[in-house]
Amino acid sequence: MASKFLELTVSDSVREAQCRYYGSARSFEGAPQRNLLTDEEAIFVRARDSFYMASVTQTGWPYIQHRGGPPGFLRVLGPRTLAFADYRGNRQMLSTGNLTVDDRVALFLMDYPGRERLKILGHVRIEDAREHPELVTRVANAEDLHLVERIFFIEVEAFDWNCPQYITPRFTLAEMEEKIAPLKQRIAQLEARLAISRR
Repeated sequence: MASKFLELTVSDSVREAQCRYYGSARSFEGAPQRNLLTDEEAIFVRARDSFYMASVTQTGWPYIQHRGGPPGFLRVLGPRTLAFADYRGNRQMLSTGNLTVDDRVALFLMDYPGRERLKILGHVRIEDAREHPELVTRVANAEDLHLVERIFFIEVEAFDWNCPQYITPRFTLAEMEEKIAPLKQRIAQLEARLAISRR
């Protein structure tokens, strides 16, 4: 699936760099018109509790924003469409402003414990939650509906999986607690036995 992603991202300057450092440039002929998310990507996306989103400012600077929420807050609406609710924040509106000028976006989704990463390229459409309350229910939990200001819809153009090399495993508190729960249980059992033997 990387062929479409690389077709979109490998420019003449990238090819020149490839030739300079490796002696030749890679070719990506025969790429599909766009990539469709498969079950593998959909499952991965739904399991994420955060992602990074890159846009470009009107003056040409890259801008990266972190988005987080409960697993599944980045919704998979179909093989070509992702969506998420945009809540009240610091009122900087950097991503929103950038994407009204250039709707291209890059998402970077990480699974640190599994040492996997998924890169997604797409086009964003932003809808005002006040004008489309029916859309808000598709992308937000019932208890958060009143906090949603915008809805981001991402039409996927391409995606690529990266190798696990150099990804340092990191774990959330919940993941750590799950891992050490058996150890805590075993310690409690041993302490109980020790207490009995000391009587």
